[in-house]
Amino acid sequence: MNDEIIIFFLISVIFFLLFVILCQFMAYRIKPRAGMREISRKLKEINDTGNNEKVFTFTDNAELKELAAQINRLLEKHLKTKANYRHSEMASKKMLSNISHDIKTPMTVILGYLEILRMNGGESDEMLTKTEQKAKDVMELINQFFTLSKLESGDMTMELSRINLSEICRESVLDFYEILTKESFQVDIFLPGEPVYIQGNKEAIQRILSNLISNVIRYGADGKYFALSLRTDKKSVLLEVTDKGKGIDKAFADSVFERLFTMEDSRNRRIQGNGLGLAIAKNLVEQLGGTLTLESIPYERTTFTISLPEVKSYVP
Repeated sequence: MNDEIIIFFLISVIFFLLFVILCQFMAYRIKPRAGMREISRKLKEINDTGNNEKVFTFTDNAELKELAAQINRLLEKHLKTKANYRHSEMASKKMLSNISHDIKTPMTVILGYLEILRMNGGESDEMLTKTEQKAKDVMELINQFFTLSKLESGDMTMELSRINLSEICRESVLDFYEILTKESFQVDIFLPGEPVYIQGNKEAIQRILSNLISNVIRYGADGKYFALSLRTDKKSVLLEVTDKGKGIDKAFADSVFERLFTMEDSRNRRIQGNGLGLAIAKNLVEQLGGTLTLESIPYERTTFTISLPEVKSYVP
């Protein structure tokens, strides 16, 4: 009798254990399905409403947790893409608005001068000179606009070759020397005696320097100082353009390279900035594999530093 009770007890225990195992198995099967349904429901809600929520699933299933984590990573990237698109869209609208304004103003002046010339029989050389200058301003603005558009769209390709950066610096300073001296700038040039070579594009370097020197003349005129220095640092070439003008506040230091960013007085008739020069310069430097940075202490020192890879041996 005792043996039968023991056998019955053992059989009961076995059946109980089998029942527990079956329940665990069913729970394991059901919970992932419920979790999948919840994730699917939440994704549908996010897609339908466009909200910025994330997917949460309360489960011990490792696979479901990993799936939810990867979905949330995709949702975060999607939000960043949306934000970048909106920022780009707003910048493009602002660009078109400002470009339209900047083109309209000189063109209005041109038309006014031409009307006066027509009335005076076209005998005013001064009017002709001013009209020609305004026309050049319009062309420069259009050229900057399309240059930046090509750079940002990746449509501009540059042929690279071994070039002497020292010589290009000398040529660029000479191009602006007359206007610098006319505006009473103290000019300091620090160039090494030997050539400094980089793998680059001469026209691009000339454009970069032209934009940076023009920036000094427009915004650093109060300091009446301009300096250009060139030196090597290990494997890099460092080219610095410095002025001692009003400088740029730290709050705007990261924004000066954005297209169409201008200081409050950039619409001043004397300054006439359009917010494209520094954006073009930075894009061109990056196309050459370098960096363009800014350090500014107002009325003490404002320096734009170009860092480019140095080429010491011949590269065809």
